[in-house]
Amino acid sequence: MNELFADLHVHIGRSENGKPIKITAARSLNFANIAKECAERKGINIVGIIDCASPYVIEDIENFLKTGEAYEIKDGGIVYKDKVCIILGSEIETAEINEQGKTGSAHNLCYFPTLKDIKAFSNEMSTHIKNITLSSQRADISGYELIDIVEKYNGVLIPAHAFTPHKSYYGNCTKSLKRIFKEKYDRIPAIELGLSSDTFLADEISELENKTFLTNSDAHSLPKIAREYNKILVNDISFKELMKAIKMEDGRKIVANYGLDPKLGKYHRTYCEKCDKRIEGTAPVVSCPDCDSSNITMGVFDRIEVIKDKPTTKSPDFRPPYVYQIPLQFIPGIGPKVIDKLLNAFDTEMNILHKLSKDDIEGVVGEKIANNIYNACNGNVDIQAGGGGVYGKISVG
Repeated sequence: MNELFADLHVHIGRSENGKPIKITAARSLNFANIAKECAERKGINIVGIIDCASPYVIEDIENFLKTGEAYEIKDGGIVYKDKVCIILGSEIETAEINEQGKTGSAHNLCYFPTLKDIKAFSNEMSTHIKNITLSSQRADISGYELIDIVEKYNGVLIPAHAFTPHKSYYGNCTKSLKRIFKEKYDRIPAIELGLSSDTFLADEISELENKTFLTNSDAHSLPKIAREYNKILVNDISFKELMKAIKMEDGRKIVANYGLDPKLGKYHRTYCEKCDKRIEGTAPVVSCPDCDSSNITMGVFDRIEVIKDKPTTKSPDFRPPYVYQIPLQFIPGIGPKVIDKLLNAFDTEMNILHKLSKDDIEGVVGEKIANNIYNACNGNVDIQAGGGGVYGKISVG
């Protein structure tokens, strides 16, 4: 078996002919460019593109397959130049009723093995969504109903960025996924942690003890692909093998989660909208201590403190290590020109982060930048926590 890298949450900004897909994502994010970025610069072996239910994207995929650079495989997925397996996905927003009877929004990642499957899913979801051409649109059904439609077309549903304050199950819909999915809960094999949480925070919730944790980039631009990713143990690159790894079947598994320190996430701590500032402290912040306002964006750390049901973090034995890793573009002194220089020398970002010594890097970009990369990769950094939609900041020691 092989250890490979997977990022399963990448958006498409525009179609090949300029049609908007994910409004907030870069225009350069299209199906073909994502495949090339993963193969040529990032070193990602499996990528989940989660806007593939848009008819505009489906048309792009069909045209891409005609070029001969990519082809569908029997075990699911589209393989590009024998280097990258593209998993066809769709991010769907559902409306969920919380414990107080109010409606919240949750994002769901839905993955499918074939183009035929996601085309059929798109066709059915067009009766539940006002504009199926756009990404992450609100459906008129709940997650409890959505999972049946996903599985009807051989797909798998995974809750997206499960703790973020605006568009997630735990963030603003419920204290318990079991309450939402009821008898269907065991059909969810994993959750996506999101940039503002990590294994140690999520494992304070007992109902997640048998779920696989995924760390994905939620990339809205090409450079942000693989800012978080997973190392997986599989036989080859395919939908079937990926799902076996997620479900921990036949020796396949997630070997490690690589992610930001959650303090770097833009929703890690609570933010007071009235005072326009982040609020820190050890206790969960549910109102502003300065102005007493409840007009806050609750941070992921604070939300988990409120809903957790375990006094200490005890991860199950199968849980892989969570490795704090800072992407190159987050490291001080490293801009696009330095990254290009490194990639020209070492091919991919995965090579730079996983295979090289400090001396290797120093020979290309000099001692100061090499030290910054080395310190960032080894956790020798100071972090100012993020909140309210603003990423945290690092300084390298």
